[in-house]
Amino acid sequence: MATEIKLPALKENVDTVEVNAVRCAPGDTVAKDQVLLEVQADKTALDVPSPSAGRVTEVRVKIGEQIKVGQVICLIEGGGNGEAPKTAPAKKAAAPAETPTAKKAEAPAEAPKVAAPKATAALVAAPALNRVTAAGPATRRLARELGIDLSQVAGSGRAGRVIEEDVKVYVRQLAANGTAAAPTGGGVQAPPLPNFEQWGPVERQPMLAVRKATARQMSLAWSLIPHVTQHDLADITDLEAFRKSQDAKKPKLTVTAFALKAVAVALHEFPTFNASLDTAGNQLIIKRYFHVGVAVDTENGLLVPVIRDVDKKSVAEMAEELTGIADRARQRKLDGAELKGGTFTITNLGGIGGTGFTPIVNYPEVAILGLSRGRLEPVVRNSEIVPRLMLPLSLSYDHRVIDGAAAARFTRRLAEMLENPMLLLLHA
Repeated sequence: MATEIKLPALKENVDTVEVNAVRCAPGDTVAKDQVLLEVQADKTALDVPSPSAGRVTEVRVKIGEQIKVGQVICLIEGGGNGEAPKTAPAKKAAAPAETPTAKKAEAPAEAPKVAAPKATAALVAAPALNRVTAAGPATRRLARELGIDLSQVAGSGRAGRVIEEDVKVYVRQLAANGTAAAPTGGGVQAPPLPNFEQWGPVERQPMLAVRKATARQMSLAWSLIPHVTQHDLADITDLEAFRKSQDAKKPKLTVTAFALKAVAVALHEFPTFNASLDTAGNQLIIKRYFHVGVAVDTENGLLVPVIRDVDKKSVAEMAEELTGIADRARQRKLDGAELKGGTFTITNLGGIGGTGFTPIVNYPEVAILGLSRGRLEPVVRNSEIVPRLMLPLSLSYDHRVIDGAAAARFTRRLAEMLENPMLLLLHA
């Protein structure tokens, strides 16, 4: 008799994933722990192993489909290794579906889908229909922009009044717990779209899991962080000459690898750029470790794997690690842990072009460095106009934590390090 194989919980707070690949077909014989599916959970590709050995009799999912934890993905017959009965209790409970007893047995499997996350529960006010929530105009405007029902937010102001910070804390908790009420698009509650078909043909494409995760993160960051961007130029003529002189050697040195080293030095000297703001506790959390995320452009969307302990590694070591982590990102082979724990982020668009941009801070970090394409420009040196290779730097930062003067000093320090590659050797 065939056993229903259901999607297990693969990642905390994720109950819906997207099927990237189906690794089995009806008639296949599979071993215990053999991969049945590859799925996308937020920005992480995960394998779904078979809980038992046997023959696949039916596959019930397809590539691109959104599936939930507990949903049947396939049927497997035989095996006899003692593992298959793991799913038997759910099947037995569902058999007498028309009896009240059977319905009670099924209830626990559905409960987690509607239960409020523990971390959010303290922030959600007790249900109160038609309750008039005390809040000022600015707070109400913020709630409208974020698509938040103020009646669900517990107020910390006088007499339970909801203030702006209450709304922000509520949104952060929703996003952290993957709750559907968190903003998923641009953060603003958008009006219904017009019927575009009335003007011509259209094509509708579903948002991939990576894109949806990016949309949530960008919406959260843009809604909560007052962004300012500081621009500067670094003369990397000497750095580029040295870099090209090492082309025959492995690993291949990149501008991003040098930027990682320069950032490591600057973060030591400007610790507030390596921090997070705890608004609930009125504290600035300064990290004494230096893990830098590097944005990687993939065909499925933007991923930001983290290079750890950049202050303890040489430029060559980071160049080698960058190559490996970027390849795994494009092949969807990153481990979920490789996307977490960053304290600062670098995003390099130099390979594409542009003269500058405004990167969005990767919450809960407080700063991000954008690199654009270096280009030859006329520069006055020793009273002469000479061509120099200038690299645009764009530093976006959280103005609640970082002042403009500090941002200018930080960016200038980065430029100094990139303009004088020998300085980086002092911090190897």
